[in-house]
Amino acid sequence: MENSRKAFTDFVDKAVAAASLLNRDELMFSYKGILYPITICSAEAFKALESFEARSDDVILAAYPKSGTNWLRRILIDLIAISQKKTPGEEGSGNAEKPEEIPYLEVGDPEKYERMTKLPSPRFMATHLYPENLPTSIFRNKVKILLLIRNPKDVATSFFHFSNGVAIFPSYETWDDFFTDFMSKKVAWGCYFEYLSEWNKHIDKENIMTITYEELKENRALGVKNIAAFFGIPLTEEELQLVVERSSFRSMKKKSEKTHGTIGSILFRKGGVRDWKNLFSEDQNEKMDKVFEEQVAGTKLGKMLKYDVYCKA
Repeated sequence: MENSRKAFTDFVDKAVAAASLLNRDELMFSYKGILYPITICSAEAFKALESFEARSDDVILAAYPKSGTNWLRRILIDLIAISQKKTPGEEGSGNAEKPEEIPYLEVGDPEKYERMTKLPSPRFMATHLYPENLPTSIFRNKVKILLLIRNPKDVATSFFHFSNGVAIFPSYETWDDFFTDFMSKKVAWGCYFEYLSEWNKHIDKENIMTITYEELKENRALGVKNIAAFFGIPLTEEELQLVVERSSFRSMKKKSEKTHGTIGSILFRKGGVRDWKNLFSEDQNEKMDKVFEEQVAGTKLGKMLKYDVYCKA
């Protein structure tokens, strides 16, 4: 995992440096109608991804940007270490010759998927993609997917701060400008409401488990226990507490520069719930409430989000 961490931080630092040389309107490109950051994604990589062959024992985390991906990534990597009889945080670099890749499936060069065939099982992968843009082998081979969702108002709030802190995304002079883009599908990885609607078509499959950011905040120990059970990883009480401790916001923020490079402090900004109240106007609340009601409220994922609890003033 040390090799993987270094590969990730080096890649991110280079992408940030490259993005700083581009104009705002050069930072994104469109692929199949969805925008992506040009310094970390490419059309060539997306085409290569289509033929990627998933293994039945791969571990996949699916989440829209700013839903808590890095938080769950920490938990899953620690659980994988435990499944391999290693102690989380002490697994070391292992074989220095072992190839490592960027954990985000759609991020990197087109040749990464060929290199990934040499990675030992279980391979961990994260993705922000809609399900229809994932390789068909993931669903054909019934790979276990942990789907993480978060209330849309906090997602938008966190995405706004992240966009203004990381050079790979266009920055915004005002929250109002970002809100307009977020609601009109002009942000990276597309529309969150469409993302929820598309994933809702898959959540009844036995190889998919859904968890919300908010329920994990309320009871992290129970969440970790349920995630471990889904992936078939037995945990002792001591191992459970270790994973819970290492995945606390305070612990992850403290190590963020080492684990995530120059963007670490921006990734782990607050890690809270209902931060949207600091930004949303009454009109913006009404607009998002209306879109959520029309597109997501009646779905199973919509009900899981407990919108009335977390998104009503």
